[in-house]
Amino acid sequence: MTSTGDPVGDDHPLDAALADAVRRTGASVGALYLLAPDARLLRLSVLCGASAELAAPWTRVPVTAPAPVAEALREDRLVWVASHEELARAYPRSAMALPYPLALAAAPVTGIRRWGTLLLIWPAADRPSRMTGRERADITSGCRRLARVLEETGEPEHSDGQPRVVSAAAGSRSTGPASAAEDFAERLPGGSCALDLEGRFTYLSSGACDLLGRDADQLLGTLPWQSLRWLDDPTYEDRYRAAVISRRPVVFTACRPSGLWLDFHLYPDSSGISVRIVRTGAEGPALPAPHPSARTAGETARAGRLYQLVHLASGLTEVVGVQDVIDLVAEQIMPAFGAQGLVLSAADAGRLRITGYRGYSPQTIERLDGLPLDTGLTPAGRTLSSGIPAFFADPEELARIYPEAPRISGKQAWAFLPLIVSGRPVGCCILSYDHPHTFTAEDRAVLTSLAGLIAHALDRARLYDAKRDLAHSLQQALLPRTLPAVAGLRVAARYLPATHGMDIGGDFYDLIPLGDRAVAAVIGDVQGHNAAAAAFMGQVRTAVHAHTALGAHPGQVLSATNRLLSDIGPDLFTSCLYAHIDLARGHAALAGAGHPPPLLRQHGSSRPLDITPGPLLGVDPEADFPVTDLPLTPGLTLVFYTDGLVETPGVDLDDAIADLASHLARADTEEPGLLIDHLLSGSPTAGRRADDIALLVWQYAPDEPGEHGAR
Repeated sequence: MTSTGDPVGDDHPLDAALADAVRRTGASVGALYLLAPDARLLRLSVLCGASAELAAPWTRVPVTAPAPVAEALREDRLVWVASHEELARAYPRSAMALPYPLALAAAPVTGIRRWGTLLLIWPAADRPSRMTGRERADITSGCRRLARVLEETGEPEHSDGQPRVVSAAAGSRSTGPASAAEDFAERLPGGSCALDLEGRFTYLSSGACDLLGRDADQLLGTLPWQSLRWLDDPTYEDRYRAAVISRRPVVFTACRPSGLWLDFHLYPDSSGISVRIVRTGAEGPALPAPHPSARTAGETARAGRLYQLVHLASGLTEVVGVQDVIDLVAEQIMPAFGAQGLVLSAADAGRLRITGYRGYSPQTIERLDGLPLDTGLTPAGRTLSSGIPAFFADPEELARIYPEAPRISGKQAWAFLPLIVSGRPVGCCILSYDHPHTFTAEDRAVLTSLAGLIAHALDRARLYDAKRDLAHSLQQALLPRTLPAVAGLRVAARYLPATHGMDIGGDFYDLIPLGDRAVAAVIGDVQGHNAAAAAFMGQVRTAVHAHTALGAHPGQVLSATNRLLSDIGPDLFTSCLYAHIDLARGHAALAGAGHPPPLLRQHGSSRPLDITPGPLLGVDPEADFPVTDLPLTPGLTLVFYTDGLVETPGVDLDDAIADLASHLARADTEEPGLLIDHLLSGSPTAGRRADDIALLVWQYAPDEPGEHGAR
């Protein structure tokens, strides 16, 4: 049977497949995430063992997010997290939103294509920290079955955009005389009731009705914290959530308005929660309850939204650039509040400049862009000048307050959220709806809180983008704008900044003509990631150029550059790889200074070239730099690269270089620019670079005119 509180339609074969995976692995919660058509998002499609409301913060997960389900898909591997402590270390955002003792596994669901990810959660106390081979096999088998079902039947439809919620008993048979169970419950002292995984009452004994002070027909199908106002406290709802996630008994104490204190004993399993209600002190231990007078205004908000707020807040702390802010708001905040439109604008020279949007046409955005900040005729201007958010449930309400505001977009409801940082207007965030929409007090409170977080994130992101652009311009000015065309040589180069981080690096490359039939190829990496490193990189390039122009051989060029850098003494060190290429003789001489070895590709095979490197430049002024001779044959290709292409934590550098050489051997092209693309796609840092990367690929082609590739 499938349910999200309200029926969602006929069963889908995925329901039984997911429920079977949950039963076979002994998990308490299972979730199937499917890859969106644009391959940028994972969407929660089917959920087992928990409610859709509880899973709301995780219904949409960007593929690039630091989350287990995303990492399992990106790296095509099973991700195992043995405890909440391990979750906090590896995935702090997920740990903040799931503050319970648990273990989890995320595994890719792959068949004829990548479908998505299977997530399984266990109560941490019920299992050892290690995964057995049988469990791993059960998870793999479950993923294969899910993939087969998807290939045979396609993805299930979601008319309301919510995941399908299924019982762990889906696809299995259940029996039992209901009347006998009810008689049993009635004979017990105190009260008995049952909740489904959504938290709704599904059964109440007469004793439970007496203790709760309501008739069964007033409570069945309702949530306790909604139908019983004295249970309307996040503390109590959190106890329910803890029972669902941990699958362990939970006890809490609450006081009725009459002064009667009650102990609630929650006993969960995969189908719901059995609850025993007794007068305090009549049965078993109880947890202390907060006194009703101790509540604050913030505590009256729904716990579900509070968890969602924590989840979104943690996401906003991780964004880097303005586009990251826009993507997070669009991918997580818009769906969380059911919005269909977004406009995010920044204050600039007295006007609101739109920095990002969703759900609007470019023509509409063009008309909205550049509105003045000081106007009181538009809700955006008034909201930002006053610092007070504005909510409009329909066009009539908007027209009543702002009769002169232009009607451009055709939207039917709006939330205008001012983005203020330390009293300074940063911008405005507008969420809009295609149909009239009522904003509850809870919606307004959470959106107002989020506006402050978005404001700080946007302010930081704008500063980051400005500094990044400045740093990038500086670094690009220090790199060669074009590579010279040299007859007999095909060459391409590429520089890629790190995926994250505001600093710049000291990676550089160069191709220096030496007359008509010789050329020097050089690549290097200055220690550090700041403006000083980039400036020092400029000094290194200048020194290499100067000594190359004097006709020195590779060892002499590096020795002279090393002495100069040692004298400058900026406490920065440089790795470097230098090659003198004699095209007339078909010969190359190479020298290295603490730099990764180049990759040699020839006759369909590739390997790291065995050279004897000297120390890093700037360490020992008297160091020697041995020279390695290499005869050139037509088609011979050498790949110079910096360590950002191969260096990842926990992976041996020699192994990473050997793997990259094997990947290079499998390339089905000889064109240097395409070889660079092939190397970048197969490097261990692909998609998650923590360091800059520079590549210089040159190929001996004695019978061809010089070719060069764009950087």
